[in-house]
Amino acid sequence: MIVYHSMTGGTRQMAEAAAQAAADTDGAEVIVLEAPNAQPEDLLAADGYLFATPENLAAIAGVMKAFFDRCYYPVLGRIEGRPYAAMICAGSDGENARKQLERIATGWRLKKIADTPIVCTHAQTPEEILAEKRIGETDLDICREIGAALAAGLEMGVF
Repeated sequence: MIVYHSMTGGTRQMAEAAAQAAADTDGAEVIVLEAPNAQPEDLLAADGYLFATPENLAAIAGVMKAFFDRCYYPVLGRIEGRPYAAMICAGSDGENARKQLERIATGWRLKKIADTPIVCTHAQTPEEILAEKRIGETDLDICREIGAALAAGLEMGVF
C-alpha cells in the first residue's frame, strides 16, 4: 500500500513511479491511496507500506500528519514487523520530515527496508514553492527502485 500527499505534484510523481515499478513485479497487488482517503482498515489489510510526503515548514505535510493521527492508535500493536519504506519531497532539506515519519514508523514497530530518499526541488521563493513540480528521472528511478524492492521482497517472503 502506498499512502501519499502532494499539493504541487512532486510527491505524487514519486508515488506513481514507485507504484508502477511495484505493479510490474509478478504477483504484486498495489493499492495507492491519497492520505485523506487512507483508513486504519487499509493499513490492516496491507502487507507492506510506502509513505510519501512533502516536507512543509520543516515537518511532514499536515495532511499526511492527519493520516497518521487518524490511523496510529487503531492499528498500534496490530501491524508490528511489517515492512515499510518512505520518500520525502522537499524544497531544501527534508531531514526533519524524514525523522518525523521514521519515528512514527518506529512507534508502529515497522521494519524499514530502505533508506528514505529526500528529493530536493530547490524551491525557495513563494512562487517556486507553490509551482507545479517536475521530478527528474534520476530521482524517479530511486523511487522506482524502492517500489520494486518492497514488492519483490514481499513476493519472495523476504520481509
